[in-house]
Amino acid sequence: MSKKSVIFAGLLLVAALSFGGLLIANFGNVKPIVASSQVDFKTTPPIQEANTQLKGLNDAFVEIAKSVTPTVAYIEVTSSKSEGTQDAPKGFEHFFQMPPDDSPNRGSGSGIIISKDGYIITNNHVVSGASETGIKVVLTDKREYTAKLIGTDPNTDLAVIKIDAEELPVATIGNSDDVQVGQWVVAIGNPLGLNSTVTAGIVSAIGRNINIGANSYAINNFIQTDAAINPGNSGGALVDINGTLVGINSAIKTTNGYYQGYGFAIPVNMAKNVASELIKNGKVSRGYIGVTIKDVDIKEAKGLGLDKAQGVLVQDVIANGAGADAGLRSGDVILTVDDKEVNAANELQTIIGSKHPGESVKLKIFRDGNYSNLDVTLKPREENNDMAAENTVPKEEKSFAGSQSFEALGFAATDLTPDEKSKLSVAGGVKIVDVKTYSEGFDRGLRTGLVIVEADKQEINNTGDLSSILSSKNKGDIVVLKVKTPDNSTRLVALEVK
Repeated sequence: MSKKSVIFAGLLLVAALSFGGLLIANFGNVKPIVASSQVDFKTTPPIQEANTQLKGLNDAFVEIAKSVTPTVAYIEVTSSKSEGTQDAPKGFEHFFQMPPDDSPNRGSGSGIIISKDGYIITNNHVVSGASETGIKVVLTDKREYTAKLIGTDPNTDLAVIKIDAEELPVATIGNSDDVQVGQWVVAIGNPLGLNSTVTAGIVSAIGRNINIGANSYAINNFIQTDAAINPGNSGGALVDINGTLVGINSAIKTTNGYYQGYGFAIPVNMAKNVASELIKNGKVSRGYIGVTIKDVDIKEAKGLGLDKAQGVLVQDVIANGAGADAGLRSGDVILTVDDKEVNAANELQTIIGSKHPGESVKLKIFRDGNYSNLDVTLKPREENNDMAAENTVPKEEKSFAGSQSFEALGFAATDLTPDEKSKLSVAGGVKIVDVKTYSEGFDRGLRTGLVIVEADKQEINNTGDLSSILSSKNKGDIVVLKVKTPDNSTRLVALEVK
């Protein structure tokens, strides 16, 4: 090694030792941290006296959970692969918790104990399709039972099952007629496999019609709540701040199949009546007027001569039904039932649905500018008179030969052929062959294939008759059309002349 290399290496060594010494000297002045043998945790709350109203609400929720949870049971249902639960319309989901695809014939829900000897109310869609021994009930104290199906009522989505037990905790039944928008409610059930789950929210709407159910006789009159509820909550309890049952949780409004803020419960007054009849008779015997109905909107009110949108519009009357026998007609507006105002179709359905065949109701109706009363003796439902919930129409026809266009209403129509008149059992009428998208006619529900038989209660024999009536109308006037569908049912359509 050269003399220069030796000198350079020596200098590096001296520098390193000096720096190291400095480091040692520097860190040598740092005292080691010695851990304390214990931590003195703070336990005094920052707020010594909690707000009395908040504390009262907090205590109420705790008491509700303690009192009500034992009355809500877990239900597990096994069914054959060929059977399943009811379908809900797009955007709505029942709370029935279905397992992964590898075991499609088993699901879970909830139920509410309503008698000490084991009667439990739940949803029809929870137990629908269950095998003979496929309903298992688990109580909050872990006892398990095989339940017997007592009866179901698809029109209200309710069912009653029974377990062989005694001295069970029982839910206290409230009065759903007293429920108000904005009041606190608590939901208790078994969502997503999480047994005995308690959530709170408010009533966000009452009398909600979500058009759930497989037929036009389904009774839709739900309590809407924002209490968090999910699949598996079906048949669970919705209770008020006193812990009394006001609703049976049944469905949610969702785009992803899970909670998004909108839940729906069947009012307990309806559930109580249905459950009592199922326990007594195994089925529900319900009276019917024999009509198809809809809410009255402002255009229909104006076209019919009402000063405001009120009542329920009779679209069609079933031949030989209770309404027909009493003199009810298409185009009548039902304003009250037994002196109780009705302004929504589901309100009327709910009231009549609580009656039995043979019972009578008094209807106040509006017809041709006059008010009158009708006494209607309700009849049982006849299956062959069942009207579809939604009318179907043929696909749009592309040939409009001989048709006349009614631009102010957005559609074109042509005269009926003798064969078409015979099939529809009508003396005259015009068939709609084209509807302009997003026109007044389109927005109000006119579609190709529908047949117009009346306009403003005047018979239409041909397009000339319809043209004559419409020519007398000014912009903004309302014309009320009576139309027949391909399945031979009747609808009323109110249109504003544009």
